[in-house]
Amino acid sequence: MTNGLLNKAITRRVVVKSALLAPAVAVLPIALHGVAAQDQITVTMVTDTAGLGDQNFNDLADRGGKQAASELGIEWKVIESADASAYEPNLTAGAEQSALTVGVGFLLSDAITSVAEQYSDKSFLLIDSTSDAPNVAGVTFKENEPAFLAGVAAGMSTKTNKLGIVGGQRIPPVIRYEVGFVAGVKTTNPAAEISIVYLDTFGDPVAGQKTAADQYSLGADIILPIAGLSGTGVYAAVKEKGDGFWVVGADTTQDHLAPGHELCVAQKGVDFAVYSGCKAVVDGTFAGGIQNLGLKEGGVSLQDPNHKLSPEATAIVAAFQAQIIDGTLVVPADDDTLAAFVAPPIPDVSASPVASPTA
Repeated sequence: MTNGLLNKAITRRVVVKSALLAPAVAVLPIALHGVAAQDQITVTMVTDTAGLGDQNFNDLADRGGKQAASELGIEWKVIESADASAYEPNLTAGAEQSALTVGVGFLLSDAITSVAEQYSDKSFLLIDSTSDAPNVAGVTFKENEPAFLAGVAAGMSTKTNKLGIVGGQRIPPVIRYEVGFVAGVKTTNPAAEISIVYLDTFGDPVAGQKTAADQYSLGADIILPIAGLSGTGVYAAVKEKGDGFWVVGADTTQDHLAPGHELCVAQKGVDFAVYSGCKAVVDGTFAGGIQNLGLKEGGVSLQDPNHKLSPEATAIVAAFQAQIIDGTLVVPADDDTLAAFVAPPIPDVSASPVASPTA
């Protein structure tokens, strides 16, 4: 696998095999932001409490909606949630004005199910979770797969044998990131120590910066933030530390926050999921149900946009990626499967280059 392969963004051709998709994750205060009203189809996104400007999950979802507004002619609106109590009224407002309402994030699961049951003639898209309501399309991701590959790379790249994880809340999508990364690190560097700290919030970059600064001070040279807006604080901390300190991006690249310090990115196609959900409504093909997207489905990937990984790490990541895609390697997704995980042997990539499984 080459760096070019790792850089390869998810294409609309590959990511979704059916037309139910649309994502969501972070959330904010109650304010409407119209983007491009060009026809009678309106789609409204409801954020979690992190809201727009998190430079992560909510902004990714918004990117997909804005793309749909530009290319498909829909009207795209966003309602930001000030707190968790605003989820249900905000989703209700979305359902009243929209053909499709997008709930961003696992934390909106109960609220979107309740509202969807009341508006059975409307469509709903839930990112990072699922719902029993038949008019809700739930899109989840196998975050553990790119996180494993990031852990493989981090385990090979650390100079101190100390790494860190800064989490927001320990909900299922975040857990999948955590355990996948831990499994990957332990596969290539079983002697490495990993400090894991949860902030219990996705909306506090100051706490994220302080926690990351503490981890760097204690010897960590690579940290994975899985914390939404709080995770931007990790980038602030690594920027202060300077050369020799790294961050692993989650969901999307944020290298602009600390140029040159992003080792690699465990990428997640939230924007594509939202775009696909909007397109399904426009095409009249939207359907409720569940989609779980991993490496094989093209819904996640490991990227090396700044070409920071060594050729050996890149080749080994590619070999493990091929094993995950063909089912030879099953990456742990929760605490129980992590406890039972037996690290696979490191592939011998010295003989010949590893071909891209997605080229």
